[in-house]
Amino acid sequence: MSQNRRNHRMPIARSVAVIALPLLLYITHYTEASTSVSCAPTGLMCELLAQPELARITDPRPEFTWVVDFPCPNEKQTAYQILVASSAERLGWDQGDLWNSGRIESNRSVAVEYAGEPLKSNTPYVWKVRTWNKDARPSEYSQPQRFRTGTLRDDYSTTCYPLATTRIDPIRLVQKTEGHYFVDFGWAAFGTIELTLSNPSAGHEIEIHLGEVPAGSDSIDRRPGGSRRYRMMKLKLSEGTHTYRLVITRDKRNTGSRAIKMPADVGEVMPFRYCEIVNSPCELKASQIRQIAVHYPFDETASRFLCSSKVLNDVWDLCKYSIKATSFCGVYVDGDRERIPYEADAYINQLCHYGVDREFTMARHSHEYLMVHPTWPTEWILHSVLMAWADYLYTGDTESFEHYYDDLKAKTLIALAREDGLISTQTGLVTDEVLRSIHFKGKLRDIVDWPHGNILGLKGGYGETDDFEFKPINTVVNAFHYRALVAMSRMARVIGKNDDAEKFAHAAARVKQSINSRLFDSDKGIYVDGEGSTHSALHANMVPLAMGLVPDEHVASVARFIKSRGMVCSVYGSQYMLEALYAAGEGDYALELMTDATSDRSWPHMIYDVGTTITLEAWDNKYKPNQDWNHAWGAAPANIIPRCLMGVEPLEPGFAKVRIKPQVGSLRSGSLDLPTVSGTIHVDFASMPAESFVLNVDIPANVEAMVYLPRLDSDLPDIVLDGRLVKGAIEGQFIAIDHVGSGKHRFERRR
Repeated sequence: MSQNRRNHRMPIARSVAVIALPLLLYITHYTEASTSVSCAPTGLMCELLAQPELARITDPRPEFTWVVDFPCPNEKQTAYQILVASSAERLGWDQGDLWNSGRIESNRSVAVEYAGEPLKSNTPYVWKVRTWNKDARPSEYSQPQRFRTGTLRDDYSTTCYPLATTRIDPIRLVQKTEGHYFVDFGWAAFGTIELTLSNPSAGHEIEIHLGEVPAGSDSIDRRPGGSRRYRMMKLKLSEGTHTYRLVITRDKRNTGSRAIKMPADVGEVMPFRYCEIVNSPCELKASQIRQIAVHYPFDETASRFLCSSKVLNDVWDLCKYSIKATSFCGVYVDGDRERIPYEADAYINQLCHYGVDREFTMARHSHEYLMVHPTWPTEWILHSVLMAWADYLYTGDTESFEHYYDDLKAKTLIALAREDGLISTQTGLVTDEVLRSIHFKGKLRDIVDWPHGNILGLKGGYGETDDFEFKPINTVVNAFHYRALVAMSRMARVIGKNDDAEKFAHAAARVKQSINSRLFDSDKGIYVDGEGSTHSALHANMVPLAMGLVPDEHVASVARFIKSRGMVCSVYGSQYMLEALYAAGEGDYALELMTDATSDRSWPHMIYDVGTTITLEAWDNKYKPNQDWNHAWGAAPANIIPRCLMGVEPLEPGFAKVRIKPQVGSLRSGSLDLPTVSGTIHVDFASMPAESFVLNVDIPANVEAMVYLPRLDSDLPDIVLDGRLVKGAIEGQFIAIDHVGSGKHRFERRR
């Protein structure tokens, strides 16, 4: 009898508990909210994906990232709490049934690893986070973010988005003759077209012409030459009104064994801006045709740059769009001719992508692909180490370089070093074992720049190496080797491999000393091309300066030589030429190069003379006759403008600390929104050259800055910061203020 009563009462007790738990949680939440700060974390990422619900997470211990969003100045996160739940309903009641981290005393807001109950494959989850500020007051919880697992796997891989498509309307449609239409979509894109046509009877056939290069105002150049794209395809129509998506035919060159293949659900693509429809059975209106552009997911609003130079604004727009448009494979490739990833191309892509979008997975995936699919140039192998370090600086996440740590050690090419630390591929040290360690089958060759003058039938002495004299000990190769050793030492230190860190730091110091004693012409104050050479090419000087090899006392002479040569390098080389100029404080000349509308070696030439809307593989057809019109290694200003001209770079991983060191040249004003893993950094300035400089910054919470202003020919270190006079530290031609906290700040410097 008593047992029956207990059984009868149990459901009632359960129901009371079900009601009581949410009530208790509500009371607790209300009490905490009454003492909380209002701004919840934003910018949530799971596995570096801002929209993880679009992908499938395969890591059984995914990593979470968020932006700390406290409104007051000089704020920092002191603790966080993460909840991961099996349903939005549970999370709404602040129940982390998979993981409730509790309050964790930490300022970390990037790459926090999941530590809850085991996740299941092919299952949806939801998470949110709250933080505590420097006064130990909690924020509200963030908005929830959903993610879904795929097949969970213990072996390491980077989760990426599927490719996205965007429908783009024409900006102009012209009827040339009956049934013949010319369509301009405004910007070139990789994709196909979709059109809606009415046809009275089945079997009618139309011609569809797609191309990148115009012939006059209303036609496509059907023989554009080189690797500029044109194709004509026929389409049979059915009876009635239907919408058709053109199936792009394959190109044998860029769908070969080494090329990155398009996903079957996306289909083949080609780059085009223009379309001609021939033999249309009906009138064609702009609303009936659209360009279907394929690209990696891209947030157009994440970054912004605007300045007092219309030319530089146009250069920025060209380069920013190039990063989006050339992401069509989901891996950085060398344009449409081959669709093959190359390390140097990918490194420039990576830095540019960081400059224009808060997106890190495509860069990481491309880098990791190249770790095991390397290419032939010696310097390209070394670029893999630079890519790994950049990935860590911009994400604050060690997961990738820890996994590839031993491969990265090999890719410093330290195995090729002779006693003085300098390396060569021509001294018998490139053994089969060395090649296996870097996953390469073939022959390593120094490249310096591309193309060389003796290939592709180039006439008139054209080539992009400035007559560089190739020697077994190559100055450019060893400058990259030095930078790779420095990066490897730093990565080793981060993960506690201190013996390796010391080894690589010592090797870097030895290489630096050897380059400056053996490859520097002290009489001329510049570097020679290699051991035994008396020739000094642009590259032999701009690369050491960009890599941080030049002693302070020689920076001026090396910079003068670089300026005397001008842009006698390729669009690839321009990355390091511009970096070198900014490193030497030559921002005025760097700005001149980026805005030079008189030379055919410039981005304005691409825009105004050539008419491309994606950066070219080379400055002009005459410098590379087989070039394509869709090569993102030509988009260097997309990273140079935010990193060097506006001067915003991470000093510590994940932008825990940032340097803001604008070198704006003759610009009178400018404004930048730079998306970072820790939030958007805003910088704007007003400049009266040699008279005054006003800088406004808005730094996200949990981020600290070191800010530089120009000296303006004054030896006084005085700066007005937020209305009060402070003294900075004189560093060359700049005044530096360290430990600038988050929030909005105004800096003023006058002569």
